[in-house]
Amino acid sequence: MNVMQPLPGPRPWPRRVLMTADAVGGVWQYGLDLAAGFSRRGVEVLLAVMGDAPRPHQVAAADRIPGLHLVSAPYRLEWMEDAAADVDASGVWLLTLARRFKPHVVHLNGYAHAALPWDRPVVVAAHSCVRTWWRAVHGEDPPPVWDDYTSWVAAGLAAADAVIVPTAAFLAMLEAAHGRIEFATVVHNGRSAAGARPIADKEPLILCAGRLWDEAKNIPAVDAAAGCLPWPVFVAGAAAGPDGSPPPRIEHMRLLGALGETELRACYNRAAIFVTPALYEPFGLAVLEAAQSGCALVLSDIPTLRELWDGAAVFVPSREADALRRALAELIEDGDRRRSLGEAAVVRARAYTPERMVQRTLAVYGEALVRWSAAVGGDAASGVTLSQPVGTLR
Repeated sequence: MNVMQPLPGPRPWPRRVLMTADAVGGVWQYGLDLAAGFSRRGVEVLLAVMGDAPRPHQVAAADRIPGLHLVSAPYRLEWMEDAAADVDASGVWLLTLARRFKPHVVHLNGYAHAALPWDRPVVVAAHSCVRTWWRAVHGEDPPPVWDDYTSWVAAGLAAADAVIVPTAAFLAMLEAAHGRIEFATVVHNGRSAAGARPIADKEPLILCAGRLWDEAKNIPAVDAAAGCLPWPVFVAGAAAGPDGSPPPRIEHMRLLGALGETELRACYNRAAIFVTPALYEPFGLAVLEAAQSGCALVLSDIPTLRELWDGAAVFVPSREADALRRALAELIEDGDRRRSLGEAAVVRARAYTPERMVQRTLAVYGEALVRWSAAVGGDAASGVTLSQPVGTLR
């Protein structure tokens, strides 16, 4: 595993960032949290959203961030089936946006477009990938239908001037799947704890959160355990997948559906225990949000979650339903241990803040600018002064 060491000396400060995102999963919140932190430092962001258009409440949240310019286009995302034509077309769109916005850094929350002919340094934030997902869930490489996607990921990682990963364990998975990554930096995700109430006396209920249709979330394991527990078990998350794939059959848990941020935070605040038996989780924002609210954490024993929460959670083998049931039953009976674990989770969660994520991301940008400028024979400090606002882009 190759983790990049910081460059010595001062780093330039980028003032305009073109960032890609989608409006469906955690990448949307990641982009907004970065943009908010950048805004406080005078950095403008053009957030180019592909896939489903942002919903009205998402647009309203983006509008509240000064210096954030939001554009969207309904191109299929690179990890979707039959996406090749859309990947090509969205690449043309992104290059057009870059010519107009003139960013100092291009931040891609995906892989395929990193190999485009950008005239500025490119930073790839690796949140997940199909090949590592498939290996974790099915124990083998994905079928040939995913060969184009796998090639895009490898080419994008190789072309990037810097790669950001949320955990060192996920970096090891990426390198095992796609080869050595030369300039990689671990930048933990962060979430604001606003609205979190880590009280000692929580309600006797268990919460699980995740996309029910995603096999990696392993939701049926929680459902199997729920049928043998004295406490109710609730699950929050979208049922059907973006391609219309149906959710697994749920018999014992109580379905909450896809909740908004405020509603989900209220659930974290109430729940005494949060559980996830995920087979694959490069970071796990839901775990962090539950920890901020003082839930006792019961997590699958996978390297990424161990890296983040070892000493502040109960770990169980992700594919052993009986072990999961026993761990939950023991915590139900042991109030002192529940409270102790909840306190430990709150303390650990303080290490994963948006401010720290913003600072480390800007440092990666600066190092990418230095390396890129040296490679093209330019001055990294030129062109990174604050430009005039760009107004509305269509």
